[in-house]
Amino acid sequence: MYDLIIIGAGPAGITASIYAARKRMNFLVITGNIGGQTLWTTNIENYTGYQFITGAELVQKFIEQLEQSRVQLKQGEKVISIKKEGETLKVTTDKAAYEARAVVIASGKVPRKLGVPGEEEYRNKGVAYCAACDAPLFSGMEVAVAGGGNSALDATLQLMNIASHISLIDASPRFKADPVMIEKIEASGKVTVYHAASIERIHGDTFMQGLTVRQSGKAFELPVKGLFVEIGYVPASDFKSDVALNEYGEILVNCNSETSVPGVFAAGDVTDVSAKQIIVACGEGAKATIAAFSYLERHKQEAL
Repeated sequence: MYDLIIIGAGPAGITASIYAARKRMNFLVITGNIGGQTLWTTNIENYTGYQFITGAELVQKFIEQLEQSRVQLKQGEKVISIKKEGETLKVTTDKAAYEARAVVIASGKVPRKLGVPGEEEYRNKGVAYCAACDAPLFSGMEVAVAGGGNSALDATLQLMNIASHISLIDASPRFKADPVMIEKIEASGKVTVYHAASIERIHGDTFMQGLTVRQSGKAFELPVKGLFVEIGYVPASDFKSDVALNEYGEILVNCNSETSVPGVFAAGDVTDVSAKQIIVACGEGAKATIAAFSYLERHKQEAL
């Protein structure tokens, strides 16, 4: 029986863990990876204390602090359900089940999928969701990027130094990204932009070999070897639980990080907190553990 189980080890979960360690709580962290969306971020220029740091460098700083705090991790596990049984919270993963008196959900967001034929078949065989992770695999190749926001243009800027040519497929009639990024892409000479276009199918043999794209009512083929899907993210809240969600699948929390289930707290991008930023997620993670600690202390006093 743990005092606290923290789900996720992105900025919110890591900060929640550090605070739990400082309060000498008996706790466990369950996560698929360490770093979350920060792993997929290239350049960070708005994190207090660093004028500039890469996502990979910041994650390494996070890991070093976790190691110093001797945090107990269960990595590579996916949470299936969170169930309240009396005063106990049971967290079931795809590998085991754990019990705690309080839970902090900091599972973040996951990439939104296109939902087209071939996407699952060629995932990790040409279809990728992280340019920072996978761009080097496509050196000298023709690739495509799906999306028209900052994430898609950031992925395109990374690929410009690696791929031979990039086809940027945007469902909207115009970009929804920062002007400075648009200017760099338009001046590169390595990017062909398809606005108001959609991907209909991903095809290949053992590996992806191309896309079927539709624009202005006409379908055509793009012989690309890779596709980077950058069309946004959805909350990683697909586990079974009684916590209330909004229409976007985000966990509803109050200013104390409390969810609709007593003893269950949430922090970071998985919640309805409006600002989806690394530094905000860190602050929310700290709040969640402080609130969970206060909750447990109150229950100890009530039991006396």
